[in-house]
Amino acid sequence: MLEESPARAAQAILMAAGEGVLEAQALLGQILLDGHGIAQDQPLALRWFGIAAGQGHLMARNMLGRCHEHGWGRAADASIAAQHYRIAAEAGLDWAMYNLANLLATGRGVAADHLQAMALYQRAADAGHAKSMNLLGRYLEEGQACPANPAAARDWYRRSAEGGDFRGQFSYAAVLAAEGRVDDAIVWLEKALTGGNLNFLRVASQTLASATDPRIQALAQAYAHRCAGLQNT
Repeated sequence: MLEESPARAAQAILMAAGEGVLEAQALLGQILLDGHGIAQDQPLALRWFGIAAGQGHLMARNMLGRCHEHGWGRAADASIAAQHYRIAAEAGLDWAMYNLANLLATGRGVAADHLQAMALYQRAADAGHAKSMNLLGRYLEEGQACPANPAAARDWYRRSAEGGDFRGQFSYAAVLAAEGRVDDAIVWLEKALTGGNLNFLRVASQTLASATDPRIQALAQAYAHRCAGLQNT
């Protein structure tokens, strides 16, 4: 219903949230954040996430962290974001594990701790979180916070790619290209091109431009073209 009639769905969600339906409260925060079917209102989204999180909704708790991390509805504060992520991560939410690991890996809001970051990526990856699979693969490939294990890294990149993460698809394509399996690599590079966001496409196009295979060089141009298209939207 949300896709067919966003405004009507938003009204139904608003009514249910006002009646105390927990899932509706969390969903109301999301549609207020996105402005989907309702006027965008980040401070109000933050308030509804807080209401739902206070009743134990883990994704709402994670979204509180996102709001504090990115400054949605309030001033950005990565240290407060980390507190919210940690609560949801300790309760078992894979997205919160991933988000907390990102802060730990970069030292934003918390002291940098690659061992703890990798452990969180591992937990989330074991739970099926595709983005965490890719980053776990990177740790294993580079031998950071652990002994290098290229075979394990390759397996996690493959699982991330198959799970739909565009960065995992790019990572797996790089492994396949290094093995000489360029045709297979191109399949995954095309998938990453379709799903990638602006920042990813910008960096990826530059990386692919240095390839020696003309087919991959052609894809570098396609990445740059899509990047330009997203910049103009």
